[in-house]
Amino acid sequence: MNDVDRSMPAVEVGHLARAVLDAVGTVVVGKRDALELVLAGILAGGHVLLEDLPGLGKTLTARSFAQALGLDFRRLQFTPDLLPADVTGSFLYDQRSGDFSFRAGPVFTNLLLADEINRTPPKTQSALLEAMQEKQVSVEGVTYRLDEPFHVLATANPVEYEGTYPLPEAQLDRFLLRVSFGYPDHEEEWEVLRRRMARRREEAEIKPVVDAATLRAMQSALENVVVEDSIGRYIVALTAATREHPSVLVGASPRGSLALLLLSRVRAVFGGRDYVVPEDVKEVAAPALAHRITLRPEMWLRRVDPSFVVGEVLEGTPAPASGALPSYAAGGHSR
Repeated sequence: MNDVDRSMPAVEVGHLARAVLDAVGTVVVGKRDALELVLAGILAGGHVLLEDLPGLGKTLTARSFAQALGLDFRRLQFTPDLLPADVTGSFLYDQRSGDFSFRAGPVFTNLLLADEINRTPPKTQSALLEAMQEKQVSVEGVTYRLDEPFHVLATANPVEYEGTYPLPEAQLDRFLLRVSFGYPDHEEEWEVLRRRMARRREEAEIKPVVDAATLRAMQSALENVVVEDSIGRYIVALTAATREHPSVLVGASPRGSLALLLLSRVRAVFGGRDYVVPEDVKEVAAPALAHRITLRPEMWLRRVDPSFVVGEVLEGTPAPASGALPSYAAGGHSR
């Protein structure tokens, strides 16, 4: 029996996920939809880009998820003078032993908050690429594996904001999805103030709901979520349509299709199902695909947003209505 066979049922994964979201919701006011997307990215085994204006709770969200998930957490503030070695670590000379020893950088953790990642030059941004994709770090020819689970939650200010560097397409593509919080409404903002007065201190603590081993089991359980061939082809059709849209210079890569697949599985579990329906794919399409799309220059002048393009692609791509089993399962699953 393999690890997938021993993994927990989808219903239990959904129950634990809701418990984690409820715990984070005691600190992060409102924004349940955005919080669900962040957790979906973690459960799907990926990295999440939180892009928004300063002061909207991005850092608080990352710390709260680390606490609720029982993960080792480190925060790295990206600045214009940050060096790649400040991310990965470096070799230091030990006078007692007369040799060089490796000092691990903050990337050696379970959940890394890369704060304001687009305030640092591209050379340092790229120091995260190997860690994010290969889950390893190479320093002076020596490779070090990162312990699982390993996830990066990166915060970024809009590119128009003063003192920022645009993230290169290769790095954007490494993020499973991009999430924006937006400003709270008046009642939510008052609730932030009310809770701050009630706890009588700045920091808010969350007790762990799960631990790292349970999180890995939840992630493994997603492999049992059924994706019919018609749903898989729908995912491919959506991603391919972004490449053919007249407003798009470069469409989403096959990583976009994979992101849709992984995230739609999580949405199914959130809905209490062990199979994916077209609505699951539609709900994660914009967060999974919009940041992978490069618009034509004239579209930026017209203030066209990539999310608008994804919306048009969803409208123009017929959704399937099939009850067939997936070909890869060959009778191994049933509803």
